[in-house]
Amino acid sequence: MTKIIVTKNAPSAIGPYVQGVDFGCMTITSGQIPVNPQTGIVPDSISAQTRQSLENVKAIISEAGLKVSDIVKTTVFVTDLNQFSEMNSTYESFFNEYNAVFPARSCVEVARLPKDVKIEIEVIAVRSRTA
Repeated sequence: MTKIIVTKNAPSAIGPYVQGVDFGCMTITSGQIPVNPQTGIVPDSISAQTRQSLENVKAIISEAGLKVSDIVKTTVFVTDLNQFSEMNSTYESFFNEYNAVFPARSCVEVARLPKDVKIEIEVIAVRSRTA
């Protein structure tokens, strides 16, 4: 059964899409840009933008009853691969903070992102299976 995920703890969709979709065994998020859902503010640095995007993703999967450690795949879109090292450091710290195994990841440079942000992150999270 498919369930649409909606939370006030992540930015509302700015187009014809949803924040996330829960398929029962997994949740897939739409790409999350670094907008603070309470203030609407986008931080300046790539590090702060990375953290905010990850917090937004976390809010969506949490609404579906999942944890950071349930994330198995991320796709990261950046507007400047010269900032990869700084982004990567924040990304690594986020997953370490939650004692999560690093997920599989793709990272690509794109020409532009909505609201002219520097990063967008989408994830796939899977419910743990019991043996």
